[in-house]
Amino acid sequence: MRVISAYLLAVLGGNASPSEADIKKILSSVGVEAESDRIQKLLSELEGKDIHAVIAEGKSKLAAMPAVSSVAAGPAAGAAAAPAAKKEEKKEEKKEESDEDMGFSLFD
Repeated sequence: MRVISAYLLAVLGGNASPSEADIKKILSSVGVEAESDRIQKLLSELEGKDIHAVIAEGKSKLAAMPAVSSVAAGPAAGAAAAPAAKKEEKKEEKKEESDEDMGFSLFD
């Protein structure tokens, strides 16, 4: 993520095609050691591509993915948690009953 972020910062700064040295310079300015392998991989995958077109393509792919609404999942999760809570209460009640069967009380 750091390498990608540095690449995007360079593009935002006006460098349409950042080099490895540009990315290393950005990363070193914030005290991060750059990994040449990752930089080379990113540069090779983005070679000859417009970063704005790559981002737009990624957004369209994400928009096409089906999304699950957290609102719809909320009641289902709550309903599933309710029986589990009831089971825990039943277990606790059994423990209380076993304390009464001992024949004495700690406070007598």
